[in-house]
Amino acid sequence: MVTIKTFTGNHAFLSNFWPSPINYDGIEYPTVEHAFQAAKTRDIETRKTIAKAKTPGSAKRAGGKRGILKDFDQVIWEAIKNQTMYDICKIKFSFPGLRDWLEATKDAVLEEGNIWNDTYWGISLKTGKGQNNLGLILMRIREENRTKAC
Repeated sequence: MVTIKTFTGNHAFLSNFWPSPINYDGIEYPTVEHAFQAAKTRDIETRKTIAKAKTPGSAKRAGGKRGILKDFDQVIWEAIKNQTMYDICKIKFSFPGLRDWLEATKDAVLEEGNIWNDTYWGISLKTGKGQNNLGLILMRIREENRTKAC
C-alpha cells in the first residue's frame, strides 16, 4: 500500500497551510489553519483578527498558548477539536479542484509527517509515532466523497 508521508511537494495541498478560502461560521478565512485557530474562541472580533493574519503560521501562533485568545476553554476545545477539524476540512475538499486532487491520492495512507513532533494531528518524522488524526480525517473525507459520487 502506498503511503503519503508528508503534506509537502506534490501533496502540499493536503496541508492546512495550503491557500484555500474557507467560509466558516460566516467569516472568510484564507486557509484551514486560520479557520481552525479562530474556532478556538467564540469572540467574533478575535476570529476576524485571526482571519486577517498574514500567514497560516501567524494564525497558528495567534491561536496558540501565548496567542490572542481571551475565552479559550481547554476542556471544551478537547471535546470539539476533532469535529471542528473535520468540518473545516470537509469545506476545503468540497471544492472541485481540491476534491479531485484528494481523490487522486487513490487509496494511499495519508500521514501528516512532521519535524515539529506533532503526534496528535500527525506523525513525528523523528520517532515515527503519532495518532495522525489529520490524516485520518482526510482519508474519511476522501471516502465520503467517493460514496457521495456513486
